[in-house]
Amino acid sequence: MTRSEHKAFRSTLNLPVTRSELITKLAARHPELVAKDSELAVKIILEGMGKSLLRGQRIEIRDFGSFGLNYRPPRAGRNPKSGERVQVPAKYVPHFKASKELRERVDIKK
Repeated sequence: MTRSEHKAFRSTLNLPVTRSELITKLAARHPELVAKDSELAVKIILEGMGKSLLRGQRIEIRDFGSFGLNYRPPRAGRNPKSGERVQVPAKYVPHFKASKELRERVDIKK
């Protein structure tokens, strides 16, 4: 899929993609909230998710997916510039797994 096709596809779904788009859509959907309240709500949710992952907790959002941490063991890597071998330390990386329902919703048949 080319970049322009992806952009066109994204616009047909009309989904919030960036944080600012999410805030704008939240404010539009709930006119009783001022933009600052929408911004604060999004900020609190995302910070809470980040803190949960920092504590090693799994986050599950029904019909959307789950967030967790994957462990990557230490390994030998190469510096792409010099070709020199370097040790890459062990680390945890965030991981998202889409729910079955979300996978089915985005699998648009053409």
